[in-house]
Amino acid sequence: MKRIVIGMAAAMSLFATGALAADLAARPYVKAPIADPVWSWTGFYVGANAGYSWGRSRTNVSYFDSVTGVAVAPPAGSITSASFDMNGAIAGGQAGYNWQNANWVYGLEGDLQWSGERGSTGFVCAGSAVFPVAGPCLPGLTFLPAGAGTNTVLTIDQHLQWFGTIRGRVGILATPKVLFYGTGGLAFGEIKTTGTMTGFTPAGVAIASIGSNSTNRAGWTAGVGVEGKITQNWSAKLEYLYMDLGRFSSGPFTLAPLSTISANASSRFTDHILRAGVNYQFGGPVVAKY
Repeated sequence: MKRIVIGMAAAMSLFATGALAADLAARPYVKAPIADPVWSWTGFYVGANAGYSWGRSRTNVSYFDSVTGVAVAPPAGSITSASFDMNGAIAGGQAGYNWQNANWVYGLEGDLQWSGERGSTGFVCAGSAVFPVAGPCLPGLTFLPAGAGTNTVLTIDQHLQWFGTIRGRVGILATPKVLFYGTGGLAFGEIKTTGTMTGFTPAGVAIASIGSNSTNRAGWTAGVGVEGKITQNWSAKLEYLYMDLGRFSSGPFTLAPLSTISANASSRFTDHILRAGVNYQFGGPVVAKY
């Protein structure tokens, strides 16, 4: 009897082992796949940027008598217009919001920039004091001998102190992580103009006068860019903008009261901007479901 019980127990053990092995063979273990992130561009973002700008000021100068207000017509040989560079580094920050629809991304972005752009040039109102009548830019110099001459010179220095933009953005995704876009909208900024005027008093004494004023201008901007995801929240971008702040006036710059010659300047400022930046998009990553 004892031998029969032992044999039955052994048989049951072999049966259980075989059933378990068959069950494992029927249902093999498979490791779950790792979910890939879905690269979402929708949401608020903030960032910083830095770059360089190549600006251009196209400036005209007109002269007048500061006592009578009568325009002074510069004689031949005078320089009354010039175009000069205003180049420099820029840095600032931006913030915006994107909406993604399939491969298209739409957005609105604003930025403020510090600017080191500046440039200068000189304007000459030629004059020759031929006794006893002085030239138009040398009032009162009737004492000089025949053939003597000199000039009234105005040196203009302009500095774009800061600027900003408010722009729309429309782009298409080349890949889920790479966005090519166009952008355009409102531009604004402050330009400071400093004028240094040199000339002579009626007594023939050399004098100089320095004056400055600032003007806030609004214009337009347009450009293109590329932005790529580093992670779901972080991205890097490279952007080009053309900016036109339009025409503005500065002055008057004058030698009065020691001399009666004054000048006004009229300028138009345009700019080419190249900058690189990073953005942080708020919100966590969206994970694909399986």
